[in-house]
Amino acid sequence: MEKRLIKQGDTVLFQGDSITDAGRDRSNGADLGRGYALMAAGWFNALFPELGAKFLNRGISGNRVKDLQARWQQDCVDLQPDWVSIYIGINDCWRRYDREDPTSVETFAAGYRDLLERTSQMTKAKIVMLEPFVLPVPEDRKQWREDLDPKINVVRELAREFGAHLVPLDGLFAQASTKAPSADWAPDGVHPSPAGHALIARAWLQAMGVAI
Repeated sequence: MEKRLIKQGDTVLFQGDSITDAGRDRSNGADLGRGYALMAAGWFNALFPELGAKFLNRGISGNRVKDLQARWQQDCVDLQPDWVSIYIGINDCWRRYDREDPTSVETFAAGYRDLLERTSQMTKAKIVMLEPFVLPVPEDRKQWREDLDPKINVVRELAREFGAHLVPLDGLFAQASTKAPSADWAPDGVHPSPAGHALIARAWLQAMGVAI
């Protein structure tokens, strides 16, 4: 039986990096971009228009955990959402390889914990956490696993600790890549294709008790 978690009049905040940002117009606070946030919100409000749920997107391309920390008061706490959906981590891995600017697992965990503690202490919001993922296209992405896998484990452990709803994207994208080439889901191994964004949106809605 479906157990829908988003209730009448709830405000849902999507937070993250470019995958969440998805080209949104940052001068328009209501713009949801062109990715999974738009798809999830669109599906939810099409299925449950009577609930009047409000969706906000404050993802910013290139962000790492430390960037979310720096803007969490303005872009989360001040908004007082009922739900906070956090999708962060791939840039904490990527910067090690393209800029020699790594984020240690310990720093990542401490920063993420800070976000969750501030959310729990300063808002009434329930929390959704999405795992970062990487696919092996191009080939050099394979070496990223040594950096990303421990960070995925951090996300899983923190989700358990804080009682968050976890969306296990790394496994879902690996599973999807057995049905179609990895590049069909994320052409650069990181940024989802339209089908990849739809995969995320569907998994997110399922975590919220909505079957599509």
